[in-house]
Amino acid sequence: MAAPDRSILEEAAGWLVRFQSETLSASEHAAFERWRGRSAAHAAAWARAQDMLRSFGQVPPALGAQALRGMDRPGRRQVLRTVAGLLALGPAAWLAWRELPWREWAADARTATGEQRGVQLADGTQLLLNTATAVDIRYTAEQRVIWLRAGEILLTTGKDPSPVRRPFIVRTALGTVQALGTRFLVRDEGASVRVAVFDGAVDIAPAGGGAHRVLHAREQAAFDAGHVGPAAMADPVLGSWEHGMLAAANWRLTDLVDELGRYRRGILRCDPAVADLRVSGAFPLRDTDASLRLLEKTLPVRVSRVTSYWVSVTAR
Repeated sequence: MAAPDRSILEEAAGWLVRFQSETLSASEHAAFERWRGRSAAHAAAWARAQDMLRSFGQVPPALGAQALRGMDRPGRRQVLRTVAGLLALGPAAWLAWRELPWREWAADARTATGEQRGVQLADGTQLLLNTATAVDIRYTAEQRVIWLRAGEILLTTGKDPSPVRRPFIVRTALGTVQALGTRFLVRDEGASVRVAVFDGAVDIAPAGGGAHRVLHAREQAAFDAGHVGPAAMADPVLGSWEHGMLAAANWRLTDLVDELGRYRRGILRCDPAVADLRVSGAFPLRDTDASLRLLEKTLPVRVSRVTSYWVSVTAR
């Protein structure tokens, strides 16, 4: 059977979100019943919504009441559009939907691909989110915690006004980073987490119970759940994204292209034939097409586009 009209699916998605995030009054329930009984297409759209919920065996976390109440309006609209799209696609899409990173959707603060956002926290801490980043913020009477769910953050910790000392901790899936009065960067790289300290110090503790390591100013290290790697001199350009630029000093072209790819939607790839070319310079992150044009001007490469979402850097 063909899917109902998209506008009807969006209405069904809206009702589904409301049922999961609100307690509806008797008059609102009556309004829903009138909507569902308006036509066979309306009834079919709601049946799809119910089937989708049953396919999960429980309410999907992103549709849970607590998650939706914590979202701003743009976040809720994004959930609604996605639900409507899934209702149109049917069971195969619902199975894939189960694997999406819901905690990122419902995060307290998040950025889209290519977006950066600054947040000032209650204790004066400056939190800067890089591209495609999601964090939860949990301040209690005992501690100040930033959960890095995905992406990269730059923090300048403030002076806590609380009369009781509250440690400042960044939690990740692989371990924790405790600030010791500092300015530092934390980047989730999937299999590991990279930390760079620009001022002060941090204490890194792997989640699996491995030995702690204290990093001091101008040091960086990567860690996983089992151990912290050796400290090295922090590359001063690691935080250059704060100013909307990517500063490269004798980088391999493939590494530069991979990094630029974090700031644009779709696929950006580097041909192996030019992967080892060396690149130095400052590249704008808010206009990655301008960065790609700069590469064409300075290196023997060309940028080919299948579409705006599939771009390759190849030999000229």
